[in-house]
Amino acid sequence: QVQLVESGGGLVQAGGSLRLSCVDSGRTFSSYAMGWFRQAPGKEREFVAAINWSGGSTYYADSVKGRFTISRENAKNTVYLQMNNLEPEDTAVYNCAALFGGVVVSTKPDEYEHWGQGTQVIVSS
Repeated sequence: QVQLVESGGGLVQAGGSLRLSCVDSGRTFSSYAMGWFRQAPGKEREFVAAINWSGGSTYYADSVKGRFTISRENAKNTVYLQMNNLEPEDTAVYNCAALFGGVVVSTKPDEYEHWGQGTQVIVSS
């Protein structure tokens, strides 16, 4: 059973940094590729970053490339999203998600089977 819990969100000034964490309380974390998505008020959910089961393959949305880094520690059942040089446009609820199989990463939210409840990130100008 996969249960994902995000943390690390908050209020930060533009140019600042935050690190989001997503912990899986299940026992099969390494069987899943993991993704981060975000949704701002009035907007559709959008892909942010994804990582395969081993951490050897990552993929980023163009809007965050060079500023955000996704990583994982399978021994801790945790995936991270390090966010640097934050911009007001990054304000959103951030969710982590798990895709069984682990090898192939996806940018499509419909392909992820399990989701966390989300953590709010607010970037002030």
